[in-house]
Amino acid sequence: MIKNFINDFKEFAFKGNLIDMAVGIIIGGAFGTLVKSLVDDIFMPLIGSVTGGVDFSDKVIPLGKVPEGKTVKAAAEAGEVVLLTYGNFITSFISFLILALVLFIVIKKFMAALKKKDEAPAEPAAPSADIVLLTEIRDLLKNQKS
Repeated sequence: MIKNFINDFKEFAFKGNLIDMAVGIIIGGAFGTLVKSLVDDIFMPLIGSVTGGVDFSDKVIPLGKVPEGKTVKAAAEAGEVVLLTYGNFITSFISFLILALVLFIVIKKFMAALKKKDEAPAEPAAPSADIVLLTEIRDLLKNQKS
């Protein structure tokens, strides 16, 4: 029973599709990190400069009264007030849109390549023996007339 379980697990774990999926997950994680960096380090500073230097990571709504003489950030770090950090949401949403756009383009190109491959013309079938014989007779008759 245990031997069957181990054999079944080996068959499942080392199938080509599972390994392909694992590679895809690893590459997807790395791609997600790349998109996050693209958004945080390139797009958000550009958006900030267009909006007059607004830093979206600092955009918060305090849920409660901020003690006098303290900044919102200092009060949040001291646990005196809870923050609704909508700026982080905006950044994450932009990351999502970029990732979705890139995936859409990649999948669209992949599907187009598959469709093109499926539509490739098949090799013409070899002529049957009857057609070959008739073609030879026709060619012989043409040669006799000339």
